[in-house]
Amino acid sequence: MTSFGLKVLKVLCVVLLIVSMPVAAQGVIVPGDFNGDKMVSEDELADSIMAYLKAKYLGENVDHLELDELRGVAHIHVCYPRMIVDSANRNVTIYKPIKRIIVLNRNTLETMRSLNLEKERIVGVSKDVVARGKFFPEFKDCPNVGSAWSPDIEKILELKPDAVFLYATHFETSCEEVQRKLEGAGITVVRFDCFKPENYAEEVKKLGYILEKEEADNFVEFYEGCLNSIKERVDRIPEDERPRIYFEGFGRPYETGGKGTVLHQIVEMAGGSNVFSELSGYKDVDPEEVIYRNPEIIVKQAYKRGEYGYNMDNTTELKDIRDEILSRSELEEVSAVENKKVYIIIKEITGVKHFIALAYMAKWFYPELFNDLDPKVTHQRYLTEFQGLEFDLDEHGVFVYPEASEKMKL
Repeated sequence: MTSFGLKVLKVLCVVLLIVSMPVAAQGVIVPGDFNGDKMVSEDELADSIMAYLKAKYLGENVDHLELDELRGVAHIHVCYPRMIVDSANRNVTIYKPIKRIIVLNRNTLETMRSLNLEKERIVGVSKDVVARGKFFPEFKDCPNVGSAWSPDIEKILELKPDAVFLYATHFETSCEEVQRKLEGAGITVVRFDCFKPENYAEEVKKLGYILEKEEADNFVEFYEGCLNSIKERVDRIPEDERPRIYFEGFGRPYETGGKGTVLHQIVEMAGGSNVFSELSGYKDVDPEEVIYRNPEIIVKQAYKRGEYGYNMDNTTELKDIRDEILSRSELEEVSAVENKKVYIIIKEITGVKHFIALAYMAKWFYPELFNDLDPKVTHQRYLTEFQGLEFDLDEHGVFVYPEASEKMKL
């Protein structure tokens, strides 16, 4: 056969393999990579194809890949490597389809589920995923590799993951140490937060790209639609007409969030004016400062270990938290307390589900402007359509107190 004819045969074989490839074609660990550069060149692909043809059609006794493996090689040749900058500002290169995944950041796991990622690709999760059986029922028997900040490295290596997903800016020091150990063992590490509004949509798109999940576009459309339906209205409200908001964190009384925190961001996105907007990060503030700044609305983030909303049906604890704020003698003349405009929101929906928290706050801040907005409807659609959960919010779950649709109990 002439050199020209051989080249034509190579091209035809590649085309046939790509056309016949399944959408989610998977390969072994960089099959067809003969020179060790983690990539499949045109020549390497051609060599694999020719070995297959010689063995199958010419009866030659040569080492060769099977047809499914060849399809994987063709897929890698065409589609890889894939490069991103993750949320820790690291250049990450993915050389092959990510088939075995360990996730130490449950926000990222939840986001992967929004992209309809096949659960079989998850081979290990953090202990807080296992502890949330109501929300992550399909992972109750998945190998538990420990905490996000101090996982069992040996167990992770035994599971032979293609990639491990860590937090980017949460538990930052610990995650950097975990990253160092894993990369030292040849494991690919990707770091996303998946809870910050300023880059969540971008993280979703990058996840979709490296996991080959086109569903990312659909989820981003839903997510941005939730945000924009609120933004379009609050953008028309002058700054001096926005309610003054004091958002207290769950850690202790008078801990609040300034610039760079999710608490600050969702207050501003919901059309409120954070009374401590000049601060940066999470800070303890003097009660006298809260009194002086006289917030019109107080939102308190609630958290109790072992309780995360989906396994709660009783509002008693959230009511008690609200009552405690209303009973603080030092706040009795603050406008929010005088007018009983104190709201409790569970920490679970101020992270990756911040768009749901945003809907509740917009409703609290502007009940007439958002009289047609039902945060529970948004929440239910998210659970059913994107999380694949058979969970009825009319029957179970407690996330805020009082509900946005309820009249305030004086």
